Amino acid sequence: MPNLSDIPLNISSQCQWDHWSALRVTERLPRAEHLFHLIIPFAPAVPALLCLFLLLTLFSLLANLFTAYIIHTSDDLSWLPRFVLCKSLILSDLLQTVTIAPAVIYSLIQHRTMASSSWCYFQYVAGGASIFSSLTTITCMALERYLFVCFALQYTVMVTQERVRKVLLLIWVYSVSIGLISLTLLCKGRREEAAHVTMGLMCEPDMMEQHMGSPRAAAVFRKAMGNLTLLLCLLAHAFSYFRMYRNASNAVVPFNESNTAARRTVLFYCGMLLLQLLPLLVKVASDALWEFRGTGAMELSSEPRGGCQPGPSGTAAVFHMSLLTMLLVPPCLNPLVYGLRSVEFRKALAKRFRARAQNRGDVEQPREMMRLRNVVHPHLPEAG
Repeated sequence: MPNLSDIPLNISSQCQWDHWSALRVTERLPRAEHLFHLIIPFAPAVPALLCLFLLLTLFSLLANLFTAYIIHTSDDLSWLPRFVLCKSLILSDLLQTVTIAPAVIYSLIQHRTMASSSWCYFQYVAGGASIFSSLTTITCMALERYLFVCFALQYTVMVTQERVRKVLLLIWVYSVSIGLISLTLLCKGRREEAAHVTMGLMCEPDMMEQHMGSPRAAAVFRKAMGNLTLLLCLLAHAFSYFRMYRNASNAVVPFNESNTAARRTVLFYCGMLLLQLLPLLVKVASDALWEFRGTGAMELSSEPRGGCQPGPSGTAAVFHMSLLTMLLVPPCLNPLVYGLRSVEFRKALAKRFRARAQNRGDVEQPREMMRLRNVVHPHLPEAG
């Protein structure tokens, strides 16, 4: 226990609790546990967050695997360009789920932040690649629907299986390349030897950049490519849905019919798009706050301040937990929006259920016939 006379009187007001309590806690707890309690100071919130992440993870895995199984085993869906893109989206969602969820759940169970290791770098690359892949894939799906609705006669000539495969290859090469380039710039711009633990429950970009000494090149590249990709995605969706809506309006005007169905469809997909882009919009907001208000507003300091133990600021902790929670929402929504809501998918699902029921009936019928054959009529003598 330190001598009380050695404690400075000018205690900083930025401490998360009283200076005396901080000294006692940091003597008992390792640094990772201390940082965890700075991020989540309210202890009853930990079980609630753990249940939330477990439910989101389980639902995401089950929904995506079930959707992929139905598409892969259906002869009516497996070759359609729309569902070929959907399988790529499912792969991105599964990669995003297994990259984010286990790390966060483990940190919540252990009550400590992520340790700096090779798994941390894998999270940084795989998490970024999955997000970029999902964003570009849903953009291509919107453009594919635009071609299907507005160029129905030329659709089969314009959208072929070979071209779809090339588009998917470009999507994954683009996404993985951004992740690898970001990691290279991050490692080259490292200013000091990194600590053994990070200041977050997962190695997301902001945490990694702070952990590596805030290299400017990596941050600028990541923000520029992320904002550019997000802008192109929004423009492509706005163009596609506007043209599809206009095409549907022109089709029903000669018949004096209501265009309510087309309007509802466009509004539904626009709403789902905003929900899917919500984590990215939050990330853009945090980056803007970082740039315009300075690093003091969002700083995850690695230096002690005013006698307090180093740790994340309150604003950074809130953004960090919000981002981790919202990153698991799109993998839960995508199989419902692009799979179950599709008429073709529901028809394939109903067809599979009917075929299974018919096969079960075909198996039960011979069994009943064998039972009747073995029954001896009471008025007839037994054979033999």
